[in-house]
Amino acid sequence: SPSPSKSSEEFSELCHYVVVRADLPRGLQAAQVVHAAGESSPGNLPSGTHAVVLTVPGPVEMEALARRLAQAGVAHVRIEEPDPPWDGALLAIGLVPGRKEAFRRHLSSLPLLR
Repeated sequence: SPSPSKSSEEFSELCHYVVVRADLPRGLQAAQVVHAAGESSPGNLPSGTHAVVLTVPGPVEMEALARRLAQAGVAHVRIEEPDPPWDGALLAIGLVPGRKEAFRRHLSSLPLLR
């Protein structure tokens, strides 16, 4: 007999997180969020995937988060802006989508983008 298809409940905890710097102008934040989401997604995500945008205060916290994610083996993409005045600064991070539980300890202290 054919294997049962996965129910939407099984996908309900799949999350796609992006972290952006809170100190950036709103328009630049938006561009970096889109860039980070696109770069970190494998595409064809299930319709029940949750998209979550979090913030860190500035460059020091963003670099610290990137180091923690790398040390923990969490798959992510660094979005660095090559143009002045940013000159290679890390502005956003896109995490490869996964189960919410896998990210909780790394992201739970970060506020949502408002």
